[in-house]
Amino acid sequence: MGGRWHPTMRLAMEVARQVEAHGDVPIGAVVLDPDGEVVATAGNERELLQDPTAHAEILALRRAAEKLGEWRLTGCTLVVTLEPCTMCAGAIVASRIQRLVFGAYDPKAGAVASLFDVVRDSRLNHRVEVSGGVLAEECAAPIEAFFDARRP
Repeated sequence: MGGRWHPTMRLAMEVARQVEAHGDVPIGAVVLDPDGEVVATAGNERELLQDPTAHAEILALRRAAEKLGEWRLTGCTLVVTLEPCTMCAGAIVASRIQRLVFGAYDPKAGAVASLFDVVRDSRLNHRVEVSGGVLAEECAAPIEAFFDARRP
């Protein structure tokens, strides 16, 4: 599913692997500009920054906006290894991202398909195209291993 997005998702997975070194949940995100060029990457940095908002998606959106010099990320695509939570889904809508591509579904906190569908809610001022489940098993494996290693 979503073979077009496999190379970018693999980049997001590589970014996710890098954040485990500082004890964060291995989630990675990549923002592509309208031409498909990478403009920003980020992994979770909540532990590193001691910031509850330092999710991979939020950091990637911030970095993309800074690089592009525009908070409206119109025409851009966000690729992330895990279905975004409500905070991140709200930021995706606010940033005017055109397309969201995510890997693993998050049945406990997912706000794009699993629990809610924030990014396509017709009551909001912007709706996002969504492709979910891209390399889902590969994206889920490091997250599951991360939590398995921390459970008694």
